[in-house]
Amino acid sequence: MPADAELPMTKKTDRTPIRWLVLALAAASLCLGALAPVHVAEAQEQRYQRRSILDFFLGRRYLDDAPQAPDVQQPRRQQRKRPPPPKAVVNTRTAPPLRTVEEEPAVQKLGDARTILIVGDFLASGLGDGLTAAFETSPGVVVEARGNVSSGLVRDDYYDWPEQLPKMIDELKPAMVVVMIGANDRQQLVTDTAKEKFRTDGWFTEYRRRVLSFGKEVTGRKIPLLWVGLPAFESDSMTADAVQMNQLYRNQVESIGGEFVDIWDGFVDENGNFIVTGSDVNGQQVRLRTSDGINLTQAGRRKLAFYVEKPARRLLGTQASPDLVRLDSSNQPGLGLPDNPVEHTVPISLSDPNLDGGAELLGARPPPMALTRSPRDLLVEQGEMTPAPPGRVDDYRLPVAKAPAEVSVK
Repeated sequence: MPADAELPMTKKTDRTPIRWLVLALAAASLCLGALAPVHVAEAQEQRYQRRSILDFFLGRRYLDDAPQAPDVQQPRRQQRKRPPPPKAVVNTRTAPPLRTVEEEPAVQKLGDARTILIVGDFLASGLGDGLTAAFETSPGVVVEARGNVSSGLVRDDYYDWPEQLPKMIDELKPAMVVVMIGANDRQQLVTDTAKEKFRTDGWFTEYRRRVLSFGKEVTGRKIPLLWVGLPAFESDSMTADAVQMNQLYRNQVESIGGEFVDIWDGFVDENGNFIVTGSDVNGQQVRLRTSDGINLTQAGRRKLAFYVEKPARRLLGTQASPDLVRLDSSNQPGLGLPDNPVEHTVPISLSDPNLDGGAELLGARPPPMALTRSPRDLLVEQGEMTPAPPGRVDDYRLPVAKAPAEVSVK
């Protein structure tokens, strides 16, 4: 048969089944895989396994079908990551050196600073923290907090305050004593003769005597006494007891010359109910009480000290000022006085008329003559009032009617 002869096309070749095409392509891929290196063939086999028959039939392609060198493995796909932000470049030649934020140094207290002694229970310890922060910028005031957490005026067998307070006063010689006590005293009271249950008449009688005796330890030494009342608590029974005990403190302390500091309104709402969150000393809403409904947070301690700070500054006077400094021969201001002040002094008589700026008595000269009468003279002597300027609110004159415009006749 000649080379240029054309074979007749039959219907069988025109309708070749799809499976023969798939088999042919699969055989070709196996042949190519046998010729390629082992690792490349394995990679291609893994990629072909991920494809379906429809991918081959529809002619789909993937991005990883690009030819690669036989000795280079296909890298795994990774998610595109955002580039890190560029770092700031500081020109050390022109830019100033970076400085770290340093805390302001604490104010150094003066050697003759006045001492505020705080005594009491765990609330007094929190008050000490708040007052320390309040007077940290005052060089003339030192705060000494000597509170005992579980103490009170009932259990003197645990901590005897009437015995310890005189020792603290003799040691520190305070300018004032601040007392905050009573939160632990809601329990049975034992005397030399009996045991008194809480809330009974005998209990209040003995407790009133102990409060009065404890306060006299301070006022008897001529030391100002500030007795801080109890705040409201989350427990309704504790709050009711605090109200009754505050009234007892106020009556006994004021009877011996002390001052009762009422803090109740700072820890309740407008209806008198206990609050956990409220306004701090700057008016911001913060948490004032801890989760137990008894203790105070740091912001609550500072607010508690705010009520005590005002009477304390009043009693200390200028000693509590933050601008107080010690003057000695090294930092006294120069007065600029002359060496011989007598030479620069001119004596002046107290009867010298030049002291008041005039050499003649009032009325020595007649007043200047006026050609016209003043509005005062017209009003007083003749009862005539100067007419108000036109348009002013007190101008009651009727407006003058204007003449009609002349009509021109042509």
